[in-house]
Amino acid sequence: MNENDKELEKITGVVERIVFQNKENGYSVVEIETGEAEYETIFGTLPLIFEGELIAAYGNFVNSAKYGRQFRVESYEKQLPQSEDMMIKYLSSGTLKGVGPAMAKKIVGRFHDQTFDVIENNPDWLADINGISKERAEKIGEQFREQHGLRNVMLFCRDFFSPSVSVRAFKKWGSSAVEVIRRDPYVLCEDSFGVSFEKADNAAKAMGHPSDSDERLFAGIKYVLNHNADQNGHTYLPEDKLLKATDALLGTDSERTKDALDTLVETGVCTKTKYDGKNCIFLKKYSDAEQYICEKLRLLENSSITSDEKNINRAIDMCEYEEGITYAPLQRKAIIKAINSGVMVLTGGPGTGKTTVIRAIIRIVSRLGLRYALAAPTGRAAKRMSEATSEEAKTIHRLLEVSYTDSEKQQFMRSRTNLLTEDIIIIDEASMIDVLLMSALLEAIKPGAKLVLIGDADQLPSVGAGNVLSDIITSDTVDTVHLKEIFRQAEQSLIVTNAHAINEGVYPDLKTKNNDFFFLSRATDEETAETITELCTVRLPRKYGAEILDTLQVITPTRMSCCGVEALNVRLQASLNPPSSSKKEKKARGVVYREGDKVMQIKNNYDIIWIKDGTEGAGIFNGDIGTIIKVDNMGEELVIDFEGRITEYDYSMLDELEHAYAITVHKSQGSEYKTVIIPAFRFSKRLLTRNLLYTAVTRAQQMVIIVGDGQAVNDMVDNDRQARRYTSLCERLTDFSDG
Repeated sequence: MNENDKELEKITGVVERIVFQNKENGYSVVEIETGEAEYETIFGTLPLIFEGELIAAYGNFVNSAKYGRQFRVESYEKQLPQSEDMMIKYLSSGTLKGVGPAMAKKIVGRFHDQTFDVIENNPDWLADINGISKERAEKIGEQFREQHGLRNVMLFCRDFFSPSVSVRAFKKWGSSAVEVIRRDPYVLCEDSFGVSFEKADNAAKAMGHPSDSDERLFAGIKYVLNHNADQNGHTYLPEDKLLKATDALLGTDSERTKDALDTLVETGVCTKTKYDGKNCIFLKKYSDAEQYICEKLRLLENSSITSDEKNINRAIDMCEYEEGITYAPLQRKAIIKAINSGVMVLTGGPGTGKTTVIRAIIRIVSRLGLRYALAAPTGRAAKRMSEATSEEAKTIHRLLEVSYTDSEKQQFMRSRTNLLTEDIIIIDEASMIDVLLMSALLEAIKPGAKLVLIGDADQLPSVGAGNVLSDIITSDTVDTVHLKEIFRQAEQSLIVTNAHAINEGVYPDLKTKNNDFFFLSRATDEETAETITELCTVRLPRKYGAEILDTLQVITPTRMSCCGVEALNVRLQASLNPPSSSKKEKKARGVVYREGDKVMQIKNNYDIIWIKDGTEGAGIFNGDIGTIIKVDNMGEELVIDFEGRITEYDYSMLDELEHAYAITVHKSQGSEYKTVIIPAFRFSKRLLTRNLLYTAVTRAQQMVIIVGDGQAVNDMVDNDRQARRYTSLCERLTDFSDG
């Protein structure tokens, strides 16, 4: 039987000692007196637990070689202690600020078994005790009611949601959280709670909510819009498609769904706009973001201050002299446009000299006395930008000084009321920017500043909603320079020439074997997966040394199939890092995390603390790849090395990690690897497209190895289908310009 499938046991006891407690996530190690043994040690998520409390814990006993027999808690209930001695211990434990052992004895000595009733319902009576003022008495009562409220929320939510959801709900609504959730469980689908629609829907059914309730209809509509934004990149859906998808999800009548949608539009939760004669429905945040992007781009264009072109050309000439190079005509044009335009887009494929232009812009704006900032959407892209320019580059989130509220909601300190001071903002890998991030960036740029967007418009669009770079280029409303010339050094690379061939719809050269681009033909998908495993474990390390594994990445188009991320990660983990008695491991959600595993962070987390060479820092970002160096099942944490940054992940954070022996093409965006292995296989035409293959190939710096079906490669080149994204930025920009 799987450990996670065991029937839960129950133990009851009084909290004698808190061995360890993380106040941020509630993880605790606690000793309790059960009456059946001297002590039992329990551990798990136990938020707001205090000495002296009587608790009932549900979970299972586990045996640790280091710590012995312990009880791992899945959930727990709290009851207030009954005896006066336990009451004193409880009040003395720090549960109520300002109440120490002496004061606890006075309170219990005065009110005896009525102590907790007095504190909760008549705290002003405490003021009769010497040393307690009326103000202090009220604060004691307020603290007690808060903790009592949390206990009620946790008990109510126990069968439906995790303790962390209960804590967040209590922080937001206080003691009324139970009433709020009972009235509308779907409120927990909001971003700050992270509860799936399915879980909220199951809870609602258990609570007796009808299947056609307004709350369920509202939540279903918002879920469909959010799902399509997160998974398909749409900022809106045509009304007919939205209604059809919602009815399919909920099993409801379209007329009732239409009424609910009209209510959401009337109340401003959604917005409705006509494009091509069709009603288009947005969640308000996406409509607002696209409209703001449009307006701010026009403002930057109109407020831009131009410099004398002769002076710029002289500065370019000086750069050429100092660098010992000659800029191509389009490169020179791009440099001038960047300095004289409010907004400029620079695009082009590999080997066309985008980085050379960035370096030139930096040198010239420095000569002109202008302040500049370099940024990119991901940590890896920012790191590459820093390495290429020898200048500091930040993630856009870091540039905007991201922080989080108590409810874990992301906010930027740089905004309309606290603008960036730089005169020119240069953004690399701009194809990865979604509409919400672009809107936030533009909010923080001061009028009169310049924005330079650099990227490859032929790569995959952003993972998040929108198609920002492509929409801006297609609108033809800002200065755009498209570099096309491949420079001499790059021409010698089959990676570069094949990438451009793919992008132009020409089949890549799969026959040449003496360059940096190799093709290994295999008859079946299973043979393809076996060969990839052999390359990683035997052939490449034997030829180039084991260190090649540090700079090698398998990149695959999909998560599914035997050549997809999930299957390849299982296979590669088994070959590169098999089970061993010397390696500890943790199984979570059916995935085994083992010491020595290669893992990837799959979301930006700016609060993770790391230490590198004795210096402390913060932030591990989407796409960062590291190695698990320690699994601590007692402390419930992993220790991970992200290229020298050592950090700790408690087990509640494992949903932020995936194995990274193989990753999707989407996850590779903004990153480069010395060696890239790409499986070529037959799969859904929706996924196997030209721009996906182009993006995968352009992730490689020194070597590409494609393994599999040569016809599948050609089919991808032939498939110029790009998944339609419902976005309105291009239309808004065009309409604004025409107006």
